[in-house]
Amino acid sequence: MSNNYVNATKMSITLDKEVVHELNSIAAELGEKKSRIIQKALTYYFDKLDEQIADKRLKSLESGETMVVSADEVYKRLGL
Repeated sequence: MSNNYVNATKMSITLDKEVVHELNSIAAELGEKKSRIIQKALTYYFDKLDEQIADKRLKSLESGETMVVSADEVYKRLGL
């Protein structure tokens, strides 16, 4: 995560009052911008979701719902 917002996009979100109160408290305690805290929190959350997606895909492979196709087979099917 970079410390600047060169590729940033402004957006408006709606949060529960309790979440806003906690965000304000944490930002004040740490001396950090609320947007930076939200960015960090979302990054950690997305990492957790990536783990869940990977686990789901692995279970799908193990159960036989999904099959693995080798790169050679893909190239062959595409005529490469």
